[in-house]
Amino acid sequence: MSAGEVQLLIGNPANFELLVQQLLSTDNDSRQQAERVYEALKAHPDACLELLLRTMRQSEKLEHRSFCAIMLRKALTQSEPNIWTNSSPQMQATIKSELLKALVEERENTVVKKVCDTVSELAADLLDKSAWPEILPALQAMIISATPATMQAGLLILANLATYSTQHLRPALPGLQPLLGQCLAHQSIDVQVAALQACCNFITSLDEARERELFQPLLVPMLGALGRSLTAGDEAAAQDALELLIEVADTHPKFLRKQLQELVSAMMQIATAAQLEAPTRTLAAECLVTLCEARDKAPGMMRRLPNFISGLFEALMTFLLNIEDESDWHRGDSDAHEEEGNGELFDAGQEFLDRIAIALGGKALLPSAGGLLPSWLASGDWKHRHAALICLAQIAEGCAKIMVEQVEPLVNMCLQGLRDPHPKVSAFVPAAFAAACIRSVASFPSIDWHVPSMLLQYWWHASVQNAVAC
Repeated sequence: MSAGEVQLLIGNPANFELLVQQLLSTDNDSRQQAERVYEALKAHPDACLELLLRTMRQSEKLEHRSFCAIMLRKALTQSEPNIWTNSSPQMQATIKSELLKALVEERENTVVKKVCDTVSELAADLLDKSAWPEILPALQAMIISATPATMQAGLLILANLATYSTQHLRPALPGLQPLLGQCLAHQSIDVQVAALQACCNFITSLDEARERELFQPLLVPMLGALGRSLTAGDEAAAQDALELLIEVADTHPKFLRKQLQELVSAMMQIATAAQLEAPTRTLAAECLVTLCEARDKAPGMMRRLPNFISGLFEALMTFLLNIEDESDWHRGDSDAHEEEGNGELFDAGQEFLDRIAIALGGKALLPSAGGLLPSWLASGDWKHRHAALICLAQIAEGCAKIMVEQVEPLVNMCLQGLRDPHPKVSAFVPAAFAAACIRSVASFPSIDWHVPSMLLQYWWHASVQNAVAC
């Protein structure tokens, strides 16, 4: 790459924007040529950073501003040799100043979020070197501003630094906590969810329980922010919030103990709300299942919660009703159509039932199953009968110690399913259930294997007879 080609870029920012266009090209030859020019340009740190910054801040093309925000982040934090280290103090000061201005002045949210990522990674590096002490006051000023977009940007960076640079933010925690509380009550859903993200990232990243306790008063407001996002119909924001709460449940389940009833009530309402999208309901159920699995970190916490297990079991059973009798399923010419008609909730319900059975055990779960499954098996709706038998198959592994003592009634249930008039029940579910029985009995060699073996033989003969009849 000639020095003249690089100088053409340095001397004319318009030429650099043409280079950016080439870097975004779908033509391999054009793009690779542009990449070679850009690599040569990085040998001039100040010029390279200035061109990236100018295009990110001033280009009329959204795609170019967005791309340069990404390239600037990589140049500042990932390039070898490190462009930031090799740039002049004046350029470093300009980068800091212009990045913070971009957070306030850029109007496209997609670009702002990429600038947030750039600021977050650069700040994390510089805080380790005590080279950007003014970043936290700048973020606090953004968070208390009257502009929701600016507040959100400051909160998103704070949330990232809560993960990247926890140790540097510890001294500021007492002042940040009330600030985050105010943001959780802000009228903007985006501000609320960004504040919730910051709270959750602090909770999951702080090692000391006494430090996490600072955020205990914010848990109910966090649930309030989740509820308001759903009330506003912003399920994408709600899903983001749920994913954050799942991480808290997985990392520090004991943190949730004091407001456990409120959390469980909120998650149960979301999981059972038929009007909500399947991913939203699934995430709420995932939060509850994750808490069930936290028996090592919070022993017995969920078992002792009144009516929790029966409520969760019934909620997950309704997930199994998310199935339709699709015509392709009846083709039966290959396994390709085996899952035709299975909805997203149906698949999630199967997984969750298996997980809670393993996490809670048969003694805790079977009372709920015994109270619900008989009525579902007797239902006039084939979906309920199908769900009941699917459930028995899914909980078999976790409830094996108790189920092996009830082989005869379980076999009778399966035989009842084999005689079911609906093909979705009779043709598929008993086979899955028989396989689950064998899997559970295999853990107990003293149990007579002839019962599940006979069951499979019965299913085989019934399948053959059905095929002949057709």
